[in-house]
Amino acid sequence: MADVLAALRSLMTSHSPPLDALVVPSEDYHQSEYVSIRDKRRAFVSGFTGSAGLAVITMKEALLWTDGRYFLQAEMQLSDQWKLMRMAVDPPVDTWMADNLPEEAVVGVDLWCVSVDAAKIWEGSFAKKQQKLVQTSSNLIDEVWKSRPQAEINPVVLHLLEFSGRCVADKLNDLREKLRQEKAGAVIFTTLDDVAWIYNIRGSDVPYCPVVHAFAIVTLSSAYLYVDKNKCTSEVNSFMEKNGIEVRDYFAVSTDVELLASNQLSSSPPADTKESNTNLIWVDPGTCCFALYSKLSSDKVLFKQSPVALPKALKNPVEMEGLKKAHIRDGAAVVQYLVWLDGQMKNTYGASGYFREVKTDIKEKMETRKLTEVSVSDKLEEFRASKEYFNGLSFPTISSVGPNAAIIHYKPEKKSCAELDPDSIYLFDSGAQYLDGTTDITRTVHFGVPTAHEKACYTAVLKGHIALGNAHFPSGTTGNNLDPIARLPLWKYGLDYRHGTGHGIGIYLCVHEGPHQISFRPAACAVPLQPSMTVTDEPGYYEDGNFGVRLENVLIVKEADTKFNFGDRGYLSFEHITMAPYQKKLMNLSQLGSEEIEFLNFYHSQVREKLAPYLDESEMDWLKEATEPISV
Repeated sequence: MADVLAALRSLMTSHSPPLDALVVPSEDYHQSEYVSIRDKRRAFVSGFTGSAGLAVITMKEALLWTDGRYFLQAEMQLSDQWKLMRMAVDPPVDTWMADNLPEEAVVGVDLWCVSVDAAKIWEGSFAKKQQKLVQTSSNLIDEVWKSRPQAEINPVVLHLLEFSGRCVADKLNDLREKLRQEKAGAVIFTTLDDVAWIYNIRGSDVPYCPVVHAFAIVTLSSAYLYVDKNKCTSEVNSFMEKNGIEVRDYFAVSTDVELLASNQLSSSPPADTKESNTNLIWVDPGTCCFALYSKLSSDKVLFKQSPVALPKALKNPVEMEGLKKAHIRDGAAVVQYLVWLDGQMKNTYGASGYFREVKTDIKEKMETRKLTEVSVSDKLEEFRASKEYFNGLSFPTISSVGPNAAIIHYKPEKKSCAELDPDSIYLFDSGAQYLDGTTDITRTVHFGVPTAHEKACYTAVLKGHIALGNAHFPSGTTGNNLDPIARLPLWKYGLDYRHGTGHGIGIYLCVHEGPHQISFRPAACAVPLQPSMTVTDEPGYYEDGNFGVRLENVLIVKEADTKFNFGDRGYLSFEHITMAPYQKKLMNLSQLGSEEIEFLNFYHSQVREKLAPYLDESEMDWLKEATEPISV
């Protein structure tokens, strides 16, 4: 790592102009949360592998900013060459650079990897001391990353109408109507799932997310897809031609944005005089890279959230039905996994198991029978792979025992992962990509005798999970308003967690999908929840060096059937579509109220009913015991 920093500092010195600091974002050219292996530049330079973070390298220091999900992981992975900067605790990156770099300092970055919003915030902070943000002559990380993986040629795949529920022509018609309403003549799409959604395509360019490295531009009279043409089969090319979409080379987007800025991209004249007034270019400042934005005239830019962000989040009936079916199949895989794991823990370690709470003599295990965080998560993937429409995982499985469960986004590695322990909590957060939906579920279990403290913490998390999932709220409510509901039972004991409570989820797309979220962060104030949105419900509690608890279901927002309708606002509620039991052994029933027990009994009855067709007799017997009604 020291050699990498030395090589970068040498390039910074010889750069024209010389750089006082180099910023290394996590994101790729599309501002993706999860990136391809060859785009993991920040991970390469710092050694920190979490999905969120930003590195800054100066001539004397190397710093890494990340959020509360990754504090423990970063402490473990960063060498002594690096300093960890905790977001929401330490100064933000722009403030730190403005305060700690000299006057007129030059800060270099690959502006293809930085959003318009981020770049403008940095420039605003730098203005106080006449510091300057510049595009580097090349990506300096790529210059020193000698073993950087080559780009892969993965085929573009059409996402069939039986799964998407809406054809491309209808989506483009709706999009163009929005452009007219906003007096815009074109929109630039840089986000991979936006491109995939609007054109009904999928791919495998990014692990865990079925997207294609591509840009798109849509005008009132034309549409373009910018992609490596070697990825497009004759079938894909015919589909694009049929839908009036011109396929162009991936990097042609740069020159085409310049043409767009000078009204030269589309040769078709406006259809009428009304459309001749639509001369703005729609850009989402939170996702569009600054490198493309800089080619536009700022007075001709409409800064607004992507026009497909909300339509993508509002699932149509076909998508909704597919998503529910995917979650049922996924729930069956999770139950089969728990049945298998319960047997393995008892047979291998002499554990009392999923149901019993009796101290047993731990067997002397043989090395060949050892269960590890990785070996058991591989088994979970096997169960999912047997299900219809499975096409990989939706994110790296978090399979974590004891202290590792306190690392919020823990990713076990085969060489260093922990062995399962019947005396410790086991947390698994996992999901899959199915052609008809994306899943994300977390369960926390114990195969031995949990402590009273572990039970109290699990039950507090469960109470928050139930409270949010059962909430009724007026239309117009944002996720920022709802976030405290899940935390209140934890706050009662002086406990909390450092991550948001919920995120949207895609239809065979990204496992984290906006524009809405349930969180304490200000961004959760931007978009109210609406019927047919999906959102996760995932409170937790993490005790460093000891254990972690998280429970997660995917919910669908629906209209609520309330007795009254104060203010004639309309009220909303949630429907749980994740189907897997909660472990009763970890519950302190004295902490639960009658309404909470009533919910658990109803939910467990739904789990039994919906999963029955997918389970054999022995698995169903296990599930019946796991979901036996709790006496009120």
